[in-house]
Amino acid sequence: MTHVTRVTLRGMRSFVVTGGGRGVGRAVAERLLADGQAVVAIELDARALAWVAGHPAGSRVVAVRGDAALEDVAEHAAKLAAAIAPLTGWVNNAALFRDASLDTDDAATILDLITSNVAAAVTGCAVAVKHYLAAGRGGAIVNVSSHQAQRPVRGALPYATAKAAIEGLTRAAAVDHGPAGIRVNAVALGSIDTERYAAFLAGRDAQEVAAVTRQMAELHPLGRVGLTAEVADAVVYLLSDAASFVTGAVLPVDGGRAVRGPDPEEG
Repeated sequence: MTHVTRVTLRGMRSFVVTGGGRGVGRAVAERLLADGQAVVAIELDARALAWVAGHPAGSRVVAVRGDAALEDVAEHAAKLAAAIAPLTGWVNNAALFRDASLDTDDAATILDLITSNVAAAVTGCAVAVKHYLAAGRGGAIVNVSSHQAQRPVRGALPYATAKAAIEGLTRAAAVDHGPAGIRVNAVALGSIDTERYAAFLAGRDAQEVAAVTRQMAELHPLGRVGLTAEVADAVVYLLSDAASFVTGAVLPVDGGRAVRGPDPEEG
């Protein structure tokens, strides 16, 4: 059996995780908390933050209800985090999922959807960079992207466009702020077993669920969808000192989906 060494963060630090109420965001928050770190989770849906109350981490986890795209919300989260421990990591995970098409929706609607997804990442990067510069100690930012930034799925034009922009933001911010010791990376996700994915399957009968499961297995060379804990491990690696010479990178955490091409001899 192959032994996988789990990356851990040494010394108590604080982190801000946007979209930290559920799915990937919560998994990242829980992973950091399990390592003894402090986390401020920003979430628009108050119900999704219910897990914070009574959490075993106690005062190391703080919930902030609000829109991560708003600068005052992000700055409030940064101050709360820094009050607990040095703020050294920021995860831009918040996202909006809504399909639209150029032939059925007006340009303004599509632009709004694109902006909604990009804005939270830009705001998070801006607040994190300014905080790191003021503290004079550098820090890490991880943006959550998708395989769709490179290989879009039909109907998801706003989402795919926004994720491509976020990957561009990642590279540009890494170049601009690397000299200050600020690292900016991204993870590009494949299909992940989140609450949203479970809800998608819940609306289908057993035959349809089996068909979707087969399709997911075919799309991902590893033969399955990913787990939120697997994404969290990758994000924590990029936040950690183990990745101290990694910046401007987009790490696929997609079970090989981005490199999977249809074989013309299949079927």
